Order: sequence, then C-alpha cells, then structure tokens
Amino acid sequence: MSVTQQQVLDSLAKVKSPRGVGLANAGVLSAISVSDGKVFFSINVEASEARAWESARAEAEAAVRAIPGVATVMVALTAERKAGAAPPPPPHRHAPGVAPVSSHQPPQGAGGSPMAKQAEIPGISAVIAVASGKGGVGKSTTALNLALGLRDLGLRVGLLDADIYGPSVPRLTGIHEKPQLNDDKKMIPIVRFGLAIMSIGFLVEEDTAMIWRGPMVMSAITQMLRDVAWGTLDVLVVDMPPGTGDAQLTLAQNVPLRGAVIVSTPQDLSLIDARRGLAMFKKVNVPVFGIVENMSYFQCPHCGTRSDIFGHGGARHEAERLGVPFLGEIPLHMSIRVTSDSGTPVVDSEPDGPHAAIYRAIAAKVRDQLQGSIAAA
Repeated sequence: MSVTQQQVLDSLAKVKSPRGVGLANAGVLSAISVSDGKVFFSINVEASEARAWESARAEAEAAVRAIPGVATVMVALTAERKAGAAPPPPPHRHAPGVAPVSSHQPPQGAGGSPMAKQAEIPGISAVIAVASGKGGVGKSTTALNLALGLRDLGLRVGLLDADIYGPSVPRLTGIHEKPQLNDDKKMIPIVRFGLAIMSIGFLVEEDTAMIWRGPMVMSAITQMLRDVAWGTLDVLVVDMPPGTGDAQLTLAQNVPLRGAVIVSTPQDLSLIDARRGLAMFKKVNVPVFGIVENMSYFQCPHCGTRSDIFGHGGARHEAERLGVPFLGEIPLHMSIRVTSDSGTPVVDSEPDGPHAAIYRAIAAKVRDQLQGSIAAA
C-alpha cells in the first residue's frame, strides 16, 4: 500500500501538541518526505520549548509508524534560540532521535563540557572516523576499502555512512534494499562483504536532494548511531561528510572516538582543507591516526609510465610537518574506479591485487594505533 503525505498529516492532526492544537496545525512541521514507505520530517521549535516537545515528537513518530505501509520513520526535533537569547538549560534526557539543541551553540553537558554527554555504543569496542576537509578526494571509497582491510585482519567491522549530504556507500556497495526493524524498533544494518553497513542513502532515493539544517544534522547522526542494532563489533568505521561542521562535532560529542583518518589528495588546495580537518579533531581531543594520500599518482596501464597528475608527496610532507603518521599512498587507477562504480570494492573483488594490498597495509597501521589507543584508555 502506497503511503501519502495526506495520510501522514491526518495522523499528525490527532497528536496533541504542547500548544493545545493538533500537530499538523501547530505551524512547526517541515516539508514531509514520503517515498516507498519511508517518512521523514522535522518539528521546528524554539530552544526554550524543546523539552516540552520531546513527548510530542515521540508520539508523532509512533502515530506515523502505525500507518499501514509505513516501514521507516525519522522525526527530528530541531530547536533554535533567537538571536540574543540565553541558551536553554540542557534537558535531563532525550527521546531517541532527538537533538533539542541550539544551532548557534554546541550542546553542553555536565560541567559545561560538550564532551560530557559522550556514551559508548553497546557492543562496539571502538569508533573511528574517516574524514576530509573537502569533497571529491575519494573519502568514501577509502572508508569502505579501509573497513574491508580491517575485516581482512580478522576484526568484526561495521561501516556507517554519515555523509548525509551525499551518501555514496549504497552505490559503492551495490546495496539497494532498505533496512528492516527488529522487535525493539531499531534498524538492522545490511550485511555485505562481511561488514555491517548502514547509510542514510538506504532510506531515501539516490537522486533525492538532502537539505539539512544544523540541528537536523545532529538528530540524524545521533539516530544513525543509537537506533541501529549494530550487534558486536570490534570497530565501527564512520564515513563523515566533508568539512568541519555540525556532523563532525555531533559525532565527537556523541561517542568517544578512538581516532580519525584524514583523506587528502596531493595538491595544495586539498591539503589546506585537510589541515583544517586535522585541527578540528585535535580541538575536540580526538587522536588523528594519520593522513592518507589518495589519487597519489597515475600509472599508465599500457606503457607503465607514472604521472603525478595532482603533484605527489604533499600529504606525506604535511603529515611530517604536523607530526602525525603518514598512512600510505593510493594511486589513481582504473580498477579502483570501476570496482567502486559497480558496487564491488577492490579489496573484496581483487583481494590478491596490488591495490587491495595498499588498503590492507593502511588498515594494519590503523589497527596498530587503535590497539594502542584502546590499551591507553
């Protein structure tokens, strides 16, 4: 049965808001997205009202989930304070998927520290981030093949595609089905290549424009971390959006990150942005495991001539200058591109090839630092 936007509105009209009227008539709803049984919308209120709206958000989610044909619901509570207003006190608890915080100020925990709200994800020993200062450097391809390299080292690995603006993992893995819910209403990650995989791209169409306001970013990433039945994992690899914004801050505030891997290409423009990403993780006390130089060089498959299309060695020199490890060079090669586009990542489809060996070598360096970080903790 196909779900319509009007059905959702009719259902929300029966949910009483703190303002005394049905939610559909309270003037707080964003545009409602309905596609193939997946429903997404946000409730936008002032920060001073956030706590009063928590139960309404939960009731709205339950009401929409009860509509025949609805498979997945994501309801974000976004709260913004007016310019010049004092920030609201932190709520004592949050309902699942809620981010009642100001988009102008990071959420504060006990003692005023935004890191005080960190909490481990049950069953996951370590969470690491794969990040880049800018888009187009091959971060998602690197994250997936790094996860596969860690798998080949005997670890139980999950991959979270947190790039909510442009999720690439569905295409890179060839996954087209949507996740199911378990008895606890948590999403079950899709298992492919021996990895537990979750992506916002599993819940929306590939060509859907992902338009997120700051608090919605926080709510979505929190839900992808906490409302997924990850099971028991040695490491969860998180493919971050490019840049240094709300997504990175939310992840660092939500879970104790064991470390981050920065992906860059050799040219100066990319390295400038990589430098910003590295500085951001250091500011929130997340160890940087090192820098990967992607698209490091091109080797002609016909004549064997090597060409440094984007320059060469820039990431290695930057790592030395900043005092962080250099993890390795990944070439610009046709097989990596073809296997990525076809949903058959090179570490899995060509396990004995030279490129799989490069990714596994990088994974080994990350594993060694990860073990050191866990031992220190």
